[in-house]
Amino acid sequence: MDETRLREQICLFARSLFERGLTHGSSGNISIRLEDGGLLTTPTDSSLGFLDPARLTRLDPSGRVLSGDAPTKEIPLHQALYETRNGAGAIVHLHSTHSVAVSMLPEIDPASVLPPLTAYSVMRVGRTALVPYYRPGDPAVAGAIRALGGRHAAVLLANHGPVVAGTTLEAAVNATEELEETARLYLLLRGLNPRLLTQAQVQDLVQHFRLPDVADGDGQHASAHVHEP
Repeated sequence: MDETRLREQICLFARSLFERGLTHGSSGNISIRLEDGGLLTTPTDSSLGFLDPARLTRLDPSGRVLSGDAPTKEIPLHQALYETRNGAGAIVHLHSTHSVAVSMLPEIDPASVLPPLTAYSVMRVGRTALVPYYRPGDPAVAGAIRALGGRHAAVLLANHGPVVAGTTLEAAVNATEELEETARLYLLLRGLNPRLLTQAQVQDLVQHFRLPDVADGDGQHASAHVHEP
């Protein structure tokens, strides 16, 4: 896909996310990795609902701005995930309400934030890691993401929001939406002892769909149950 169409795609998906309340104000950012290793990103302090394709930021492989407005301050976390996550072609970072709420709960497992509630949460998101709180734009968050070694396509920044990589922007957006809906389900079911997918059911999904981000060393989902509040 040529750069003109990629710019249009970023604006199309960004507006969809904004109009459905998954991002608000000037929060959130999106990037696509280009064939030369550079990035096409949303600018800093821009609303995802009102982007101009011509003003998106074009970065070279070293992170130098080639054209467009100043880039989002979250570029370090995007770069860290691209560097460590094989096959990542696009990244979506939002401040979506339910995902942020889950990131604040004391009982969640940092290695696997959400339990296997639905087949599609397992298939599209996999295990989501929790990264400790860092000030927005703090370059140190990049080190925390690199320390995960690319094992997670989805990362939840504590008190901040999700960062999700996909092979394409459409895949990253779909996974981000699935993560938000799973977080919403988790909050609705918290304390109700819901019936989760069993380890055998998760393993069946892992084997059938070849899902490397779901299973731990024993082929089991890392989170076994919803904890009591």
